[in-house]
Amino acid sequence: MTTLIVTRPRPQCEAWLARLAALGVQARALPLIEILPARDAAPVQAAWGALAAVDLAVFVSPNAVEQFFVRAGGAAWPAHTLAACVGPGSAQALAAHGVPATLIVQPAVDAASLDSEHLWQQLAPRRDWAGARVLLLRGDGGREWLAERLAEAGAQVEAVTVYHRSGPHFDAAEQTLLADVRARPQAHAWLFSSAEAVGHLQGQALAGQRAIATHPRIAEAARAAGFHPVVLARPDPEAVTQALKAL
Repeated sequence: MTTLIVTRPRPQCEAWLARLAALGVQARALPLIEILPARDAAPVQAAWGALAAVDLAVFVSPNAVEQFFVRAGGAAWPAHTLAACVGPGSAQALAAHGVPATLIVQPAVDAASLDSEHLWQQLAPRRDWAGARVLLLRGDGGREWLAERLAEAGAQVEAVTVYHRSGPHFDAAEQTLLADVRARPQAHAWLFSSAEAVGHLQGQALAGQRAIATHPRIAEAARAAGFHPVVLARPDPEAVTQALKAL
């Protein structure tokens, strides 16, 4: 049986492994990005203090959700503030923290891909964005596409760094797993949810190994790094399971 290597940040791996196991997939975790708290917590706390006056908060990932709510200090989500995200993992995290489903905006269920472009398709007709106050809650850096569309529509967009990323720090078991993947590539396949994660494997002699990517940009990065074949799947365990069978 092929072992799927799940490369998501460590806080998300356990849930993914459990759901994949329930689907009959043998999987192991090898986190390629470490998620750390924001270097400066003051802007995050200030964002919570101003949240009642915010029309929309955009979360770029489940990590952004978790790191933002760490600073909640017991505060409840405002009744009129929309919470937008690009994937089901973030939506589930928002719901788990008490954000009502009626306030969560995400790409359509049948969207071709889960990204900023398809999130904007849901946000654009939602209201007149002129004068709206928007928080973009993210890691250090990232795409500006959605922020640019909101600004063009007249919104006041403020980006707040709620976490920062670093490269992987493998423990002894993870180093052993990586060595096994190199030694027996035919027995493994990779799951990539970040182009940055792919970049952290440079120099690991993994060219020609099979991979699943959750977005075309990530697939492009994987192919450029030498992975082959690379297939696309939506970022949910059911879709990934089907893609693994296709490999």
